Amino acid sequence: MEEKVKTGLKEQRDKRKRINRIKTGMIVSIFVWMLISIIVCITLLVKVHTLEKEIQALSSRAMQTSQVEPAANHAGNSISYDMLDTENDYDYDEMESAINPTANIMSAANRDNLASPGDQLKVYLTFDDGPSSNTSRILEILAKHNVKATFFVTGKEDDESKELYKQIVAEGHTLGMHCYTHKYSEIYASLDSFENDFSRIQNLLYDVTGEECIYYRFPGGSSNHVSNTDMKECISYLNSQGVTYFDWNVSSGDATSQAYTSDELVENVMKDVVKYKTSVVLMHDAETKDATVEALEPMIEALNNLGAQILPIDGDTTAIQHITADSVK
Repeated sequence: MEEKVKTGLKEQRDKRKRINRIKTGMIVSIFVWMLISIIVCITLLVKVHTLEKEIQALSSRAMQTSQVEPAANHAGNSISYDMLDTENDYDYDEMESAINPTANIMSAANRDNLASPGDQLKVYLTFDDGPSSNTSRILEILAKHNVKATFFVTGKEDDESKELYKQIVAEGHTLGMHCYTHKYSEIYASLDSFENDFSRIQNLLYDVTGEECIYYRFPGGSSNHVSNTDMKECISYLNSQGVTYFDWNVSSGDATSQAYTSDELVENVMKDVVKYKTSVVLMHDAETKDATVEALEPMIEALNNLGAQILPIDGDTTAIQHITADSVK
């Protein structure tokens, strides 16, 4: 009898042990399954976030391309002036990257500008479409950091704008010409129209500042697809006037239809300036470019941390040109 009791107790203990092992196995299995599920979910979330960023980038490029192609008319590569001829001059700035799809492509002649390890990087911050109240804010930031820049200005004859022209020169920045009207339909209607617009802005700046401006930036760049006039004729004219024009090889993106934050503008510039020994950075100081103003100080600090020289355009600056001047007779 006692033996049967012992046997029964042993069987009960063994049974409890088996049940405990089964419970432990189930708990461990559930824990491992949950851990694997969490890891898989995190991995999928990271991949989804990465894909979303890539899709946004592709969408932005596709949108810029679509802005160029539908506007092309039967005349060839030009864009319909109906899209451009409005009362607000600064509407044109929003289209500049779309008008010039080669804005970030260097010409074959400038391939030797690609940076190698150990090269001293030279960065030229340039601002188009001013002067405006944002020009004043930009000048304050540049003065704070003892940085000189280049301003490609449009023609404005109010007292405040004239004072800003003078201030740009007085503070050691380079005063360049962008155009007088910034109306593509007028500037590029013919070679005579281009010459007239050029003379108006050059004479205005000389009369106001006493400086003979010798640097120019074509509205839309030298490779724009808007002009009714062969751009080589415009280039030939500038060559005959002893004027050097500058395009850009780095764009902040502040002229595109996408509304970049100030941090994104800085990122756009910093990812490209490391590619070139000489970087000419396209930015804008029109009235609407508050994000550009907000981006300027952290951009300067990032460039300083990179060890880059920040310089104003002068006679020693490598000319960054989409269509090179020496290729035009």
